[in-house]
Amino acid sequence: MGVFVFLPLVLPLSAWPVARLAEHRLHPRTATWLLSAVAAVLALCSTLCLALLVVVGTAQLPGNPLPDGWSDPQVRAAVPYNELAGTAAIPLLAAVAAACSGAAWRHHRVRRDAGQALSGLRPTPVAVLPDDVPYAYALPGGRGRVVASTALLACLEPAERRALFAHERAHLAGLHHRFLLTVQLAARANPFLRPLRTAVAYTAERWADEDAASAVGSRRVVARAIGKAALISRGSPTATLAHFAASGRAPAGPVPRRVAALLGPAPTARVWPPAFTAVGLAAWGAAAGTTVSALSSANAAVTLFFVLKAATPL
Repeated sequence: MGVFVFLPLVLPLSAWPVARLAEHRLHPRTATWLLSAVAAVLALCSTLCLALLVVVGTAQLPGNPLPDGWSDPQVRAAVPYNELAGTAAIPLLAAVAAACSGAAWRHHRVRRDAGQALSGLRPTPVAVLPDDVPYAYALPGGRGRVVASTALLACLEPAERRALFAHERAHLAGLHHRFLLTVQLAARANPFLRPLRTAVAYTAERWADEDAASAVGSRRVVARAIGKAALISRGSPTATLAHFAASGRAPAGPVPRRVAALLGPAPTARVWPPAFTAVGLAAWGAAAGTTVSALSSANAAVTLFFVLKAATPL
């Protein structure tokens, strides 16, 4: 396997530049797809390499269920870094599995609890809850539902309410919860992918902002609705789902940037950024890092397979 088995563990660093630039230089739909795909591939590759190292590490532990030939000295000599890295990978992979399982369970629990809270209402596309806490969010599942509190709706003008509902319907139509869950699990699998999780949380909101602006025909109305919702919002009861005033309580956080973007010109939709620009070079760098990560993990997997196959008695 050689050093190739370690590359996917650190190659997520190659995606940091595009994670920062994509928020401002790419259409939010393109940025969400690009960053989510890169995060998913890099997380899978790093987890696979951890698993390969675990096989190397467990083969030398007493009482392991693996064939005796896998711990033969000649086999160990053909698999470098077996003693330290192989043993250290065991608790690391266990931590990754626990973190990803916990994140997936919390996501499922939030969706389940939110769905149960609406079980007594008619199955309409929009659910308005009598609540003194202002919030609005998109609840996926089935055809999806838009949930908003009376406290938030009372503070918005009719045009702003239309913008709110258009924003949340865009979350449902774009399946943004899947992108958010993907990058959440990726960041749990490899901490180096946390900047991509933060970036996708922002670009998914911007994607919904742009779709809402197209639906209501006014970018300024959407910006005004977001600003109002952020000022009065005290947090959503479903913080892991996409919601209208996401991260609105941070004065220098995503909401001011979203409002500023809506007050500017609409972003240009591109499948891929121009090559000879900062974001284009960053995107190609992330693509190269992702490709090298995939090839490195595949090389390590194939090498270990043939080494262990040769050491396994028939």
